Amino acid sequence: MAWLSDVRDAAHRLKTADRVLVVGCSGGGKTTLARKIATRFSLPFISMDREFFWLPGWVARARPEQRALIAERIKRDRWIMDGTNTSSFDLRLPRTDIVLWVRMPRLICVWGAVSRWLKWIGRTRPEMTPGCPEKVDLEFLRYIWNFEKKHSPMVLAAMAAHGPDVPVLQLKSRHQMRELLDLLGSPA
Repeated sequence: MAWLSDVRDAAHRLKTADRVLVVGCSGGGKTTLARKIATRFSLPFISMDREFFWLPGWVARARPEQRALIAERIKRDRWIMDGTNTSSFDLRLPRTDIVLWVRMPRLICVWGAVSRWLKWIGRTRPEMTPGCPEKVDLEFLRYIWNFEKKHSPMVLAAMAAHGPDVPVLQLKSRHQMRELLDLLGSPA
């Protein structure tokens, strides 16, 4: 992997990037970060949840249809994509200029998911498919709690297999996220 250890280096690369992938555990802040960068650089924002994965009523779209939609969308010249699903890294990483991996501690992710649920309770947030009101259940909380142990190794393996030369910045604190946004000239 082409790990970036310096937030300044990542900020410099982002200023000229056309295609950015933002990954990480639910509740960590990846959507907020992606939206701010999208606004700052006029990059089209793509929510994988809204555009590929979910149909109204929390019905999962069929995997072949998901992949077809992703394959079509990544052909575009410019985008920032919010979503971690490793099953499409083979499509997405070869087209990606830089990956931002929001890798927050699990308690921060749990808090982020619960506070988001409280904010949007009974309503659908903008980055979700209409008809998918915000929800938090035990299964989702388990997913977040076990993300680092269960899913991060899959993220690492998929990045190594499908984007070994793509630069990756891991953001492990809110301070690092604010620093990156400050360097980009975007409000934190």
